[in-house]
Amino acid sequence: MLRRLIDEEYTRHPFYGSRKMVIFLKTTGHTVNRKRVQRLMREMGLVALAPGPNTSRPHPEHKIYPYLLRGVPVIRPNQVWSTDITYIRLSGGFVYLVAIIDWYSRRVLGWRISNSMEAAFCVDCLEEALRAHGKPEVFNSDQGSQFTSEAFTGVLKREGIQISMDGRGRAYDNIFVERLWRSVKHEDVYLKGYATVGELTVGLSEYFAFYNGERPHQSLGQKTPEAVYRTAVGGGAMILDKFGGAVEESPVPLRSTGDSSTAKATSTAASTAKSKATPGQRRPAACEVMSAT
Repeated sequence: MLRRLIDEEYTRHPFYGSRKMVIFLKTTGHTVNRKRVQRLMREMGLVALAPGPNTSRPHPEHKIYPYLLRGVPVIRPNQVWSTDITYIRLSGGFVYLVAIIDWYSRRVLGWRISNSMEAAFCVDCLEEALRAHGKPEVFNSDQGSQFTSEAFTGVLKREGIQISMDGRGRAYDNIFVERLWRSVKHEDVYLKGYATVGELTVGLSEYFAFYNGERPHQSLGQKTPEAVYRTAVGGGAMILDKFGGAVEESPVPLRSTGDSSTAKATSTAASTAKSKATPGQRRPAACEVMSAT
């Protein structure tokens, strides 16, 4: 019951951390201490999209790679892929879902389900995507131990792919996968209430086929991810820092034609703002998803 409530509220308000979740649970008649909520959120792989302590701690012996994508215009398919894990509840338990998406087109390139958060199912998902779609120039993930493991990064290094990892407290660095999770849960999982892993597997197969090939995306000019991925027209992405009074702004839906010249101008403007920042100024954790148009 608590996992179900936390999952639903987090999907509605992904900026909620354990403190706000404790308050929310109390309004539903569940008095739970913060330590228990922290444990449940950690087990579910949930991290608030806001500045604060990083509850998804990397393995202490794994190498952490720098974030490579801030201010970089994404102007073609297979330029940047990213991945993440989310919690999916079933009537008799829960499982974890990993997916890989192409940033330019938002196309889901591969996915896997597991009843544990071990690295193996993430590696299988990555290998599947590489076999089916070639390889990206850059691959982005968070700092979770599944993605920092040698098993996972070894595949990327074998293929000559640049490795990028979200900064600590920078959940918006991987905002496109977060938006995918919201769509998956609100448009499929919550509506159908899957009881078994078998039912979930069949249901998600149907949903991702719909998501890629039939569902129009506002950020893609009402085109589908499959069409944008195939034609290399109408997509694009950029993650920019916000400074000064704009820190409060949240990411906005991206709509792009992939015009790299305008994207470069946008990136230059961001760099200028960055250069004017006061020395020693704390870099804000919020960022804005900007159009490359």
